[in-house]
Amino acid sequence: MPSSEATRRQYLEAMGVTQWERRALASDAQVDTSPGIVAPDVIVPSAGASPDWTALEEAVRGCTKCALHSTRTQTVFGVGNRRAQWLFVGEAPGADEDAQGEPFVGRAGKLLNTMLAALGLKREQVYIANVLKCRPPNNRDPQASEVEQCEPYLIRQIELIQPKLIVALGRHAAHSLLKTDLALARLRGQPLRYQNIPLVVTYHPAYLLRTPSDKRKAWEDLRRARSLIAETATP
Repeated sequence: MPSSEATRRQYLEAMGVTQWERRALASDAQVDTSPGIVAPDVIVPSAGASPDWTALEEAVRGCTKCALHSTRTQTVFGVGNRRAQWLFVGEAPGADEDAQGEPFVGRAGKLLNTMLAALGLKREQVYIANVLKCRPPNNRDPQASEVEQCEPYLIRQIELIQPKLIVALGRHAAHSLLKTDLALARLRGQPLRYQNIPLVVTYHPAYLLRTPSDKRKAWEDLRRARSLIAETATP
C-alpha cells in the first residue's frame, strides 16, 4: 500500500495521470446512490445445493458447456481475497491468462495493479474475475452463447464474496452484469447496481493501453468507486 502522497503520485504518473491534485470534486462531495440502472434478478441454474468455493472451482475446471473448452490451455477461475470489499470483473482471459491460469497477468494486468496501487490497494486485497473463464480464440469478443453458459459461475462467485462494490472493466463485463447494451460512455458515472451492490463501470485496462488519453477518465471512475466504498462504511 502506498506509504505517502508522493508514492501515490508515482502510481498515478505510471497510469498516465499527471499533475493530479487533491481537490473537491462532485464525486468526492456527493455521490448519487439512487438505484439508477439495476441488473434484473438472475436465476442461476442449479443441480441441487449451491456449490461452495471448492465445488465451484472444480466445476469451472471441468466445464465443457461451450466450445471454448476445446481450445483453452486451462480455465481462469479468479484470484484474490474471497471476502473482499472490491470485486473487479473483466470480460475474458487473454493469452497470458490462459497460459498461467490467473486473470489479468499480462500487460493489462500490470496496469490494473498500478490502478489498484493508486487507490491504496494491493491485488491480494481485492477479488479479480472475468465473465468468461476460458480464452476466446485470438482474443475475440465473447459470444452471447458463451456468456450465457459461463455467467452462472461469476454469479455464484459474487454470491460467495458478497462484495461492497463491483467494478466492471469494459463494456462486455458491464453488459453482462447489467443486461444492457448501452454504450460504455453512457454507463460511466451513472448510479448503477448489480442486485443491491453498487456497480461502477470503467474502461478495460487493455483499452487504456491502446488509448492512454482515457486513463484520466478511468481514474475519475476509480475515485468515484472509492467514494462509494467509503459511504458503505459510514454508520
